[in-house]
Amino acid sequence: MSRLHKIVVACGTAIATSTHVAMKVQEVLEERGFQVHIVQCRVAEVPSMVSGASVVVATAQVPFDLDVPVINGLGFLTGVGLEEVIDQIEARLREVDSYTDTEA
Repeated sequence: MSRLHKIVVACGTAIATSTHVAMKVQEVLEERGFQVHIVQCRVAEVPSMVSGASVVVATAQVPFDLDVPVINGLGFLTGVGLEEVIDQIEARLREVDSYTDTEA
């Protein structure tokens, strides 16, 4: 069983766009069997929110050097390349799960 993954969803204002993306990320990942906790924020807030996160999904450029991958989430808004974006997120969560399994 998958561990609980913290996912940071960031956009310019942390209002409409991140809410839409956060809902879709949670929906598709739960359909794929992952347990997720979504945290929404503005891009400027990402460094203060990223602790303990498995991945950041952003609809705007994240100009920070972070310890977790940042995945471009525009596909959740446009539909273009959406499956690839979801697959990237899933691959990252599986990678984190494999670290957790080897540490146990």
